[in-house]
Amino acid sequence: MSSSASERASERASERDQEQREERGLLRFSTAGSVDDGKSTLVGRLLHDSKNLLDDQTEALKKASEKHAGKGAFSLALVTDGLRAEREQGITIDVAYRYFATQKRRFILADSPGHEQYTRNMATGASTADLTIVLIDASKGVLIQTKRHAFISSLLGVPRIIVAINKMDLVNFSQEVFENIKRDFLDFSTKLTIKDIRFIPVAAMLGDNIVEPSTNMPWYHGEPLLEYLENVYIGGDKNRVDFRFPVQLVIRGHNTSRGHDTYRGYAGQIASGTIRVGEPVVVLPSMRQSTVKSIELYGQPDIESASTPQSVSITLSDEIDISRGDMIVRAGNIPRVQSKLEAIVVWMGETALNPSIQYIVMHTSRTTKAYVDAVRYRIDVNTLSRLPSALLQMNEIGRLSLTASQPLFFDTYDRNRNCGSFILIDPETHLTVAGGMLIDPQPEENESTTSTAGTQPQNLHLESGNVTREQREVKIGQRAITVWCTGLSGSGKSTIARELEKRLFDNNIPVYRLDGDNLRSGLNSDLRFGNRDRSENIRRVAHVARLMNEAGVTVICSFISPFEKDRQLARTIIGEKNFLEVYLSTPLATCEERDPHGLYRKARDGEIKDFTGINSPYEAPINPDLSIRTDKQGIAEAVEVVEEELKRTSRLKV
Repeated sequence: MSSSASERASERASERDQEQREERGLLRFSTAGSVDDGKSTLVGRLLHDSKNLLDDQTEALKKASEKHAGKGAFSLALVTDGLRAEREQGITIDVAYRYFATQKRRFILADSPGHEQYTRNMATGASTADLTIVLIDASKGVLIQTKRHAFISSLLGVPRIIVAINKMDLVNFSQEVFENIKRDFLDFSTKLTIKDIRFIPVAAMLGDNIVEPSTNMPWYHGEPLLEYLENVYIGGDKNRVDFRFPVQLVIRGHNTSRGHDTYRGYAGQIASGTIRVGEPVVVLPSMRQSTVKSIELYGQPDIESASTPQSVSITLSDEIDISRGDMIVRAGNIPRVQSKLEAIVVWMGETALNPSIQYIVMHTSRTTKAYVDAVRYRIDVNTLSRLPSALLQMNEIGRLSLTASQPLFFDTYDRNRNCGSFILIDPETHLTVAGGMLIDPQPEENESTTSTAGTQPQNLHLESGNVTREQREVKIGQRAITVWCTGLSGSGKSTIARELEKRLFDNNIPVYRLDGDNLRSGLNSDLRFGNRDRSENIRRVAHVARLMNEAGVTVICSFISPFEKDRQLARTIIGEKNFLEVYLSTPLATCEERDPHGLYRKARDGEIKDFTGINSPYEAPINPDLSIRTDKQGIAEAVEVVEEELKRTSRLKV
């Protein structure tokens, strides 16, 4: 291996180590739910039982509880209900932030209000969250406000939700109640874009399943809340491919320690991506090119590379006129540079949107002004329907078209939360009136997979043969279904699919394996890797699988299939009773270590765009039939699990 190749391998290993440290480092999470669902009590219990309250804090809590509720009272909700108005009313009306830590991880939590009129506060708490805990009162079930908060979390790009079904003691710790609420929430969540949804039954007042497993619910076999928070993987959430460095400060002066008579450094926080000394870069908006001369981190005057979310000072090889609000990006990977903007906004101002006002826009380190050209629609967060509207009132959510005085340098919010978000400020009061998420310019209703995905050409007459599917299945002696293996590249999909195919074949079961790369080299060779073509790829595969099932052949599909809506479409095409979804939930870090075809390396180096898990999202199945982690189970064991599931459900006779 050449020295340069060895250095690159060492750098990539260092980056993976940093990601793994961050995975177990800081976790930001928010809480949300309807009024009196017990959010503050849950947070108080979490802090108390994890030993994150000092003795004097506990004593002060006892005194405050007795003052408001009488002698002997002890209210854990008062841990976060810090405002006087909140304690008097017994509700949360502001976002209460708390920092705490365990031996495994550090946390920042945002306890958000439940009232509808404080929707803007909930949005604030969720805007930077890696995870949102949505509480549901087990005695009340899924309410409108529950749906509102789940939708806002989805809208803000929160990648995972824990649905904590609280007050299980009020329903006698009933598993049936838990399962019914879980089903109701899943029915609603099919409209959302949440990667991972977990359900945990809890009784916050008693401490069940908060820090320690509950002895009152032996039917629940998952981990308690804190254990999940300590171990959830978040290393793959950050965009490490698209290098974006908004300049916050230009540092000029002498730097004798580095042998410089004059020094010009550009300071700021890396919004996304990674950069190395010697890499070519482009400065926006001037489009001037240079290379990175040095990178300085506080206390480390000379480092070779840096990545999000580090705050650094960068020097360039060339003298370029750069100011606050400019952006340094990697050459060949430039964000959108536009003045015409499309955005989804949460209106936070107490006064309604006024199209005649030129609002101040703050985006990364850039400040400019913008007019609202049109309110395209308002979103009814209870039904998720779009309603015509000329204005937005406080706490309403809608889609806007804006024109900025100066162009913004951005990626869409779903790709890059840091560079896809902005705020609007009233120029007279200087109060924040809206938080926004930049989206694609085309209308959402035209963003379907393809123009043919849901339509049928005219003048077609479907023909049926003289041999039915049922007759074939009786003849063969088994029921043909589709096993749909989904997961990241390197998770083990193809390996498991090959082994399962061989095992079924040895048992005289007609079986065939459909693999993504094989189909893309033939039937789907006209498709690329954008979202639309990926969706069309899955649609075609599903139709092929259905035809093979009708011929009596069991099909094993091995596809990343990153989008939940596409997998649901495949399930619909193939048929619910004939579809077995197997989720290979192997962590990104493990998949990248395997990297059988070197694709992760190429994606990290910017050679592959839209690579799932690196610079394109993977939406984990909400409720898969099977979930398998190949970093914890061997291939043979995993194949056995799938085979046993087929036997258990009587889908196959093996």
